[in-house]
Amino acid sequence: MSATNTETTYGWVERAFHWAIALLIPTAAVLGGVAYDWPYDTDAALATKATLFSAHKTVGLAVFFIALARIVWAITQPRPQPLHPDRRAETFVAGLVHWVLYGSLVLVPLTGWIHHATSEGFAPIWWPFGQSLPFFPKDPALSATFATLHITFKWVLIGALVLHIVGTIKHAVIDKDSTFARMWRGSDPGPLPASGRHTAPAIAALAVWGAALGVGLTVTSDQAPAAAAVQLEQAASDWVVQEGTLSIDVVQMGASVTGTFEDWTAVIAFDEAPRDDGTFGEVEVTVAIGSLTLGSVTSQATGAEFLDAGAFPTATFAATIQPGEATDYVADGTLTLRGVEMPLRLPFDLTLDGDTATVTGNTAVERLDFGVGTAYPDASNVGLTVDIAVALTATRAP
Repeated sequence: MSATNTETTYGWVERAFHWAIALLIPTAAVLGGVAYDWPYDTDAALATKATLFSAHKTVGLAVFFIALARIVWAITQPRPQPLHPDRRAETFVAGLVHWVLYGSLVLVPLTGWIHHATSEGFAPIWWPFGQSLPFFPKDPALSATFATLHITFKWVLIGALVLHIVGTIKHAVIDKDSTFARMWRGSDPGPLPASGRHTAPAIAALAVWGAALGVGLTVTSDQAPAAAAVQLEQAASDWVVQEGTLSIDVVQMGASVTGTFEDWTAVIAFDEAPRDDGTFGEVEVTVAIGSLTLGSVTSQATGAEFLDAGAFPTATFAATIQPGEATDYVADGTLTLRGVEMPLRLPFDLTLDGDTATVTGNTAVERLDFGVGTAYPDASNVGLTVDIAVALTATRAP
C-alpha cells in the first residue's frame, strides 16, 4: 500500500486525512448544536454546556490542523486524474467543490478559534494552547465579527459537503465507477487520459469565499449593539467625571472573566480638608446594568438568573468619603443591587492636580448576598466573589 499519490490513485496518507476529517466534521457539528441548545439554568447544566462547547472547540481545532496538513501534503503530491475528463462541466464543479471544501475546512475552525480568543471566558479549549492568539485582543466587537464569519463560513462548508456527498452518490449509483473506491480502498481504475490542470475552479472558489466574507461582514455591520435598559443622565455634581472605567471580574470555569459597564454616572462632593464629622464628602454612583459587556456570557450575566437588567435596570452605591487606612480614602456606604441593600466599603487612592482628580479603587462583593446566580450555589462553575475596580478622572465643576 503506497503512502503517496499517483496519477490514478490516492495513497494511504491522503485517504487517512480525508476520513479523519470526514469523522471529525459531524462530531464537531453535533457537539456545537447540542451545546448551543443545552440549558444553563443550574450549576450542573452550565457545567455540561461548557463541557460540550469545549469539546466542540477542541475537535474543531483538530479539524483545522489536519486540514492544513492535508493541504500541505496535497501540494507535494500528484493529483489523480478525473475519471471523466470529457465531462467538462462536471469536472469543473468537482474541482470547485474541492477547493471550497479545502478553504472552508480552514476558515470555519479558524474564525471560531479567533472568536474564542477575542471573547472573555467560558468553555476553554482543551488543547494546551489557543486560549488567546497574538494580534487578536479581547474585544467584544471583534469577537462578534468572527462569530458571524464562523457561522457564515459554516454554511458554505455545509453546502460544499452536500454537493460533495451528492456527487459521490452519483458516481456510485448512476455512473457505477471507481470514484468512491479510489478514496475508500485506494483502488486503481487503470490508465486515464491526461486532462491537464485548470485554475478556473480555484478562482471560482475564491469568488465563493469572497462573497461569503462580504455577507458575513455585512451581517455584522447590520447588527446594532444591544441598547442598555436605561440611558442615564448625569446629575449636577461638584466634580464631573471626564473619563473612567467601571469593571468587574469573576472566575468562570476556572478562568478569570472581565467585564465593563459602559453607562454609569457619579455625583461627587469632595473637600480636601475634613469636615466637622471627619468625612471628606460623599459620592453616589448609578450604574445601568444593561450596559454590561462580559464577553460571550453578556446575555446570561444581564439576564434574569444573574443581574436581571429587565427587572432591576440600575444599581446604586451611595457612600460617605472617609479617611482610609491602606489607601488614601474609603467610600463607606450601601450598594443596592437587584433590590437588595448591602453595606460596601470601596478603598481608593486619590491624586489631586489643581482642579483635576484621578481615582483608582478596588473592592469585592459576594454575588449570593444579592441573589445573583442562586442556581449556582458554589464556586465550581461561577465564582462566588466578584471583584470591582474603578478608575476615573474628574474635574472640579466651575
